[in-house]
Amino acid sequence: MKSLLKHPIRVIARLLWFGAVIVLACFRYLFTCAFRPADTAIRARWLQRLSRQTLRVLGVQMDVSGPVPERGLLVSNHLSYVDILAISACAPVVFVAKREVRRWPVFGWLAQLGGTVFVDRENRARVGRTTQEIDAALARGALVVLFPEGTSSDGKTILPFKSSLLEPATQHGHPLATSLIQYELPDGDVGEEVCYWKDMTLVPHLLNLLSKRGLRASLRFTQTRAGSSDRKQLARQLHSEIMQIKAALAA
Repeated sequence: MKSLLKHPIRVIARLLWFGAVIVLACFRYLFTCAFRPADTAIRARWLQRLSRQTLRVLGVQMDVSGPVPERGLLVSNHLSYVDILAISACAPVVFVAKREVRRWPVFGWLAQLGGTVFVDRENRARVGRTTQEIDAALARGALVVLFPEGTSSDGKTILPFKSSLLEPATQHGHPLATSLIQYELPDGDVGEEVCYWKDMTLVPHLLNLLSKRGLRASLRFTQTRAGSSDRKQLARQLHSEIMQIKAALAA
């Protein structure tokens, strides 16, 4: 609530703007997606348009470099719910997210409408079914985005990658790409005010973010050389590639 008291006009104006964006997006969904729920491409394009509009509400400036993939599996580090908006703004995608995201206010509902595949990592049987859903989306030519850290962090490092959901990439030779996401916040602390981790609560975090003058999101895409047929080795390879990009940018 401190952000609301400090910049009430900015926060209220952006909340009203965001509300209008959501209402219009719902109408577009009814006319373009509601009667074609199995068409992931249409839902991904709907989510892309919504993401671009939401980034404008948040005052996010995008800095994108490297070839943005069109299909296959895209593996990225994970810092915040803003990651989803930033990547989706670059290309129509299908996200893989932890099941807790489904219960988030507004964002969880929009993720479901956008065709997100939800995974329960604690349930081995369910992870197997999720892998099949990912494989089916890849077979349809979709660009599937995976955050293999399994959770978000403050961005100081990149957590080890979990390998369980990389199985489709090892079995069928789908194209592989990586992405490194970083943020700059001129009037705040990225680790505490952009990154969404620890025991943070969504609504207060979002209100604080709405109070900021602006945010810069940098995305670095790279095509990945042929990956290992062993998913654990592939997880280490992809992690190493993203760490190398991070180190090169910091040098």
